[in-house]
Amino acid sequence: MEVEALEVVVSNIALKGLEQVYEHGIEAFALNAATLYIEELILKIEMLSVNYLVYPECRYLATKSRKYRNIIHGSYLVIYRVTSARVEVLNVIHGSRSITTVRSSRKINI
Repeated sequence: MEVEALEVVVSNIALKGLEQVYEHGIEAFALNAATLYIEELILKIEMLSVNYLVYPECRYLATKSRKYRNIIHGSYLVIYRVTSARVEVLNVIHGSRSITTVRSSRKINI
């Protein structure tokens, strides 16, 4: 069964989250390691156009349609929503953030 390719759209909040991940990586692990880490994460996000069903439903944003999903990349969560026309990357947050922060991703509009 072939999956339909969808457009991937990234929210401004998710872009800011990616920037914070990169900056933290530079401080904690040096430039080369941070660059490799963020490149892997961005590749996973770009591949959501065809791999959007590969990742599990976000357990804190459960719906009947299972439209909220997440990528776990190291200590970070990429929260995204699957619609009929596109994949919307809502937020990139550290896994230690509160459940309330994860749930607030539902309110992000693109």
